[in-house]
Amino acid sequence: MLSYRHAYHAGNHADVLKHFILVQLLRYLGQKDKPFWFIDTHAGAGYYALDAGRATQLAEHRTGIDRLWARPDLPEALADYVELVRQLNPDGLLRAYPGSPHFALKLTRSQDRLRLFELHSSDSRLLQDNFREAGGRVRVTAADGFTGLKALLPPPPRRALILIDPAFEDKGDYRRVIEALQDGLQRFPTGLYALWYPLLQRPEAQKLPAKLKALPAERWLNVSLTVHARSADGFGMHGSGMYLINPPWILPELLKETLPTLVAALGQDAAAGFSLEYDGL
Repeated sequence: MLSYRHAYHAGNHADVLKHFILVQLLRYLGQKDKPFWFIDTHAGAGYYALDAGRATQLAEHRTGIDRLWARPDLPEALADYVELVRQLNPDGLLRAYPGSPHFALKLTRSQDRLRLFELHSSDSRLLQDNFREAGGRVRVTAADGFTGLKALLPPPPRRALILIDPAFEDKGDYRRVIEALQDGLQRFPTGLYALWYPLLQRPEAQKLPAKLKALPAERWLNVSLTVHARSADGFGMHGSGMYLINPPWILPELLKETLPTLVAALGQDAAAGFSLEYDGL
């Protein structure tokens, strides 16, 4: 949806879950010498100020990354993610939050490639500016990521992490993510696909997990984090999830170790919790 700007939500609980897992996936792919691609279908602006502009209006980071910022007792994997955010804030004050492209740039190597799509005209220009000095291994395209993804699969190295995280403000996104994954699995069945999705009370969101599990994937993992009870009026996001196809075999145990900490840190009431299910791992 062209009205959506992620800057309003930067660093919130959904970003924490998404980027914590993204860091683990990038670390895993980087263990082998063979190059890989990172493809982001909805890349946003790449970086977000938390102390100025849009992020200050909702200040959602206060119930997200802020709650992990000063904790000395984080599990190693969570501490790794927070440290990458700290590198963007060298004075120790949480003023900026990195988007998915920034994490990918930090954790990829000279032989790896980033392919970033952003349709919103303002954010795509910001993305271009923010990654102008990254060199030729990063390509930013001002286009619909769902459409652009088709042309990139399979990627030349036959290794890739594909992140799909639309705003889901448009009901059509629920259909498009299923179509994108179906097409992706036909073109590139061995790819590592990571879909972020919101926990909402609207029917499309309720039906999404079952549709994802019906995809022809032998290995998958579904994790969700609930931060508060569902609202009485039926509106608002009470959590979010990540659905992974061809995830690393080490991920289930790592999540079992870290998700209780996320619930304790990000939970806002007694309804906070997590779910984790997987197959083929």
